[in-house]
Amino acid sequence: MQNRWRGQLLIVVAVCFLSLILWGGIPSSAWAVNNPELLPPQETPVVDLANYLPTLQEESLIEEIEDFEAETGWKMRVLTQYDRSPGRAVINFWGLDDKSILLVADGRGGNLLAFSIGDAVYDLLPRTFWIELQARFGNLYYVREHGENNAIVNALNTVQGCLVQGGCNVVPGLPREQWILTLATSVVGGLVFGFAAVPRKEGQGFAWQWVLIMSPLWGILFIAFGVGPVVSRTSEWLPLFRNLMGFVLGALVAYLTPILNQPTPSKT
Repeated sequence: MQNRWRGQLLIVVAVCFLSLILWGGIPSSAWAVNNPELLPPQETPVVDLANYLPTLQEESLIEEIEDFEAETGWKMRVLTQYDRSPGRAVINFWGLDDKSILLVADGRGGNLLAFSIGDAVYDLLPRTFWIELQARFGNLYYVREHGENNAIVNALNTVQGCLVQGGCNVVPGLPREQWILTLATSVVGGLVFGFAAVPRKEGQGFAWQWVLIMSPLWGILFIAFGVGPVVSRTSEWLPLFRNLMGFVLGALVAYLTPILNQPTPSKT
């Protein structure tokens, strides 16, 4: 009995010791390090330590960032890293301030992109914008299909476009995956509407009372999740029309199916 307890105690101590070693060996943040020797001697808006950008594309991106800063005053910077990071050294190297936007591309995590944003930028582009931007252009599927270089450039172009037009609450554009999700919620909203409208009394043709009772559910599914993301991200009418048709078809199927399945009275 004592031997068993001793064995369990040794296992617990070993696990705690291993956890402390691992916890102490992992840096809490990329900004905790400071390696200025990784930065070039001359200032440039793009530091490509991971070699994600082809030479011609990097030169074009540098010129575009410099022109954009001269025209608008917004300071955009790009840092790519893989094995080592300059960390806090980039703050003094670029003189990052409240009007600065730093894009960090690091392929070691689950998402390629990360952003460090100045306080003045949040007045035009809220935090939810940056979360959606990171999820859209930095996810593994997008990077695998378009490449790290295009993920970086497309994210920067989106930010520039929003700053020029005075700000964005959401990321412009409606990816196919996101539209499919809005279509699915529209159809489900139509099904809820149709089931609620099924007559429940003799001689009743349309149960409008139940439609009103269920309106918070089908309204959220169709309007908030089906229509809202479409109209806020694109001015094209076709995705909105398809979602509307999906809602109508879902409602008709749910409404007509119980009626058509009712047994017809036999003639005697």
